Amino acid sequence: MVAEPILLDRPRSPSTLPPLDWTTLADAFEAACLLRCMPPPARPGPRHAGQRPSLPTAIEFNREEAARRTRQLLDRLGIPVQHELAVGGLRRRYELHRLHVARDARSDYTALMENGWHRGRRELLGGPAPGASTARRQWRTRLASAAWRAALLAGGRHVRRHILGVRITDRELAAVLVRGAALLDVPALLRAGTGCYLVSVAHGPDRDRILHHAGEEVAHRPVA
Repeated sequence: MVAEPILLDRPRSPSTLPPLDWTTLADAFEAACLLRCMPPPARPGPRHAGQRPSLPTAIEFNREEAARRTRQLLDRLGIPVQHELAVGGLRRRYELHRLHVARDARSDYTALMENGWHRGRRELLGGPAPGASTARRQWRTRLASAAWRAALLAGGRHVRRHILGVRITDRELAAVLVRGAALLDVPALLRAGTGCYLVSVAHGPDRDRILHHAGEEVAHRPVA
């Protein structure tokens, strides 16, 4: 399938985000979702409600699969990273996977993550444009799948007999997951907890459909 450019906003200033083709958008959006699954690091000083700190150039995950997937996506986007493993703990050992973005690529990395997140989010939450092409509808489904794939890899899994859920701290990502599930024909529930949000789908066909869509792209392009 030939990737077509996507423009969601009219240019309003020289700093307006540039257009992305669908393939680049899908990779950048998924990488941005992976980053948003991780709790923002504590920073000194006041911060407005809902405001996240600037993108870290050292990205930390406590799951190898999430780190490997993020590295794969950044490699495809032309952002070189170095994967570092640290092991800690005494009685209970744990692994921390840290991805370091190369210094000369940090500007491109920041621009791609911000662009991918804002355009992917608006594409999912904004609804289909009148007369949207079949390709655009298909790519919206792929964006929804990408968001759930990221959440299942990097979010806090909340599995019970009757639901499949993920815990995340980012309110905007929670909204994206609920809308993304709807695009995949699955009803999702959003519940606010203490310091996090729980997004869940029912066990059975709904769970199986989410897992199927979340695994599609990885099945076609194995994680390196």
